[in-house]
Amino acid sequence: MTLGGIALLAACVLAIPPLRDAFQNAISGDHDAVREDLQKPAGVALVIGLAIIHTIVWYPAEILDTAAGYVYGFWPALPLIMACWVASGLLAYMIGRHAARPLLYRLVGEERFERLEALVERGGVTFLLVARLVPIVPFSLTGYVAGAARVPLGRFTWTTAVGYLPITAFFIYVGSRLEELSPTDPVILLGTGALLLSVLGVRFLTPRFTHERADRADARRGS
Repeated sequence: MTLGGIALLAACVLAIPPLRDAFQNAISGDHDAVREDLQKPAGVALVIGLAIIHTIVWYPAEILDTAAGYVYGFWPALPLIMACWVASGLLAYMIGRHAARPLLYRLVGEERFERLEALVERGGVTFLLVARLVPIVPFSLTGYVAGAARVPLGRFTWTTAVGYLPITAFFIYVGSRLEELSPTDPVILLGTGALLLSVLGVRFLTPRFTHERADRADARRGS
């Protein structure tokens, strides 16, 4: 069923020329072309389609955020993009929950997947929130792992919405101010600082969660 869903998603991308073009532009990292795509009459539908496609193909999500901010402005783009990313996260969660592990290992890599699964299990809410704050952690990967680790759906949903809001709002704001962007803009300075702190936070929390899990495993073996 999972493979069938992936195949159906790929077929939809190939069958709809505007979505196919927007997808190719996002994959290539062409910000200008993605902005032009979203300015078309079907722009909102393309936003939704690109967010869903991200469940399987991990292009930089920030491209879609900045493009939507540029085309629609900050406040119209923010709820649209957040709704799309939450829906994309839920789809990734369902894939992780229901797909066979060999398929997940093939998509992600067995060692990488199991390491992140251990972090999700040990880190709980804290790790789920922190993982959403860091742009280097693939958005859909967290959903796969949370689904496979049987994280409660409600917890996954609210941590996705709350955790992903700051970084999404930051890049939408950048897009909305692209024509008059200034490096001295206080929002840019604060957002950049927050992103750096979140990266450092992951570097601090990751070994901590890993060591705690190893210590507990050793204790169980000893008993």
